[in-house]
Amino acid sequence: MTGSGTEEHAERFTHLRPLLFTIAYEILGTATESDDVLQDSYLRWAQVDLDEVQDTKAYLAQLVTRQSLNALRAAARRREEYVGPWLPEPLLLAESLGGKDAAADVVLAESVSMAMMVVLETLTPDERAVFVLREVFGFEHNEIASAVGKSAAAVRQIAHRAREHVHARRKRFEPVDPEQSVELTNQFFLAAATGDMDQLMEMLAPDVVWTADSAGKVSAARRPVVGAAKVAKLVMGLSRLGGPSARVEPAMYNSAPALVLYLDDHLEGVITAELVDGKIVHLYAMRNPDKLVNVAVPRQISR
Repeated sequence: MTGSGTEEHAERFTHLRPLLFTIAYEILGTATESDDVLQDSYLRWAQVDLDEVQDTKAYLAQLVTRQSLNALRAAARRREEYVGPWLPEPLLLAESLGGKDAAADVVLAESVSMAMMVVLETLTPDERAVFVLREVFGFEHNEIASAVGKSAAAVRQIAHRAREHVHARRKRFEPVDPEQSVELTNQFFLAAATGDMDQLMEMLAPDVVWTADSAGKVSAARRPVVGAAKVAKLVMGLSRLGGPSARVEPAMYNSAPALVLYLDDHLEGVITAELVDGKIVHLYAMRNPDKLVNVAVPRQISR
């Protein structure tokens, strides 16, 4: 392969990398595995004769989708044996995404929200890939067919089934203002740290849910906790762990306000909040140390 050919492969792939990463993440639910998929996909892409590629975006999206599906199916057994709830790996978004803020793209922001990612986990691998490619990225049915190894007619049926499934299970998505989110998370933690139960109850929806992912490796609730009073007590207890060596920093993960927990400068967890009508309706707590390794790495996404 010539040097110029290698450079053109790299340029095309790099230009589309944010989109390709987003496809992989939405299919897999983990940024770490998405990085692996993109690395493997690039090695395959580097061997392709560019003269035979009519649409680079469609070609690479199909390649990454196939690799993502292979990885998702390979992980099926591990997820079946997972201890406690399985949550997607928190995604820290880069501030600038090609000159466009991801939060301004409501479809993109919702597609990587923790609530949507959790719903996507209930789909079959084919349904998940078809839904992501069609509903988020707008690929045609024949393009998706090549990616998932199905006929265009079968893809239409899968897309309809997946769309109905998702719409029946997802809650209303509300884009959040980053500055307001930081203020909210600060108020929330201050109320928890000072034991202000009334303030916490005011910020939580009556049927708020706390879901923690620890894989059984650290202390965490192994079943979802439901109800404002129970969740408020849990959060207050968590805020007091570690004493003076503990600290919490506000952040934005998966297009939503979050709290990053530290103990002696060691990252202990990321708690993402889902808001509806100004109330916290769900708190997703990532405590699994394996899923916290790369959470501080900002990612560029696009569609």
